[in-house]
Amino acid sequence: MANPFTSHRDAALAVLNGNNRLSRKSGQFLGQLAVDPSPLSDAQADWLAKLLDRAALPPLAEGGA
Repeated sequence: MANPFTSHRDAALAVLNGNNRLSRKSGQFLGQLAVDPSPLSDAQADWLAKLLDRAALPPLAEGGA
């Protein structure tokens, strides 16, 4: 398995740059994560984890910024 992402920005960009079908809402969410360095809420972390899983990408590392 590939190494987990160490930042939510890198994870969001990987999903956006992949060949993934995304809803407008998911795209907006990932765009926000790519530019906003604020820590993720639990709900945001859960949503990002689901998007990474659907895109067959590695998860966000525990404590990833």
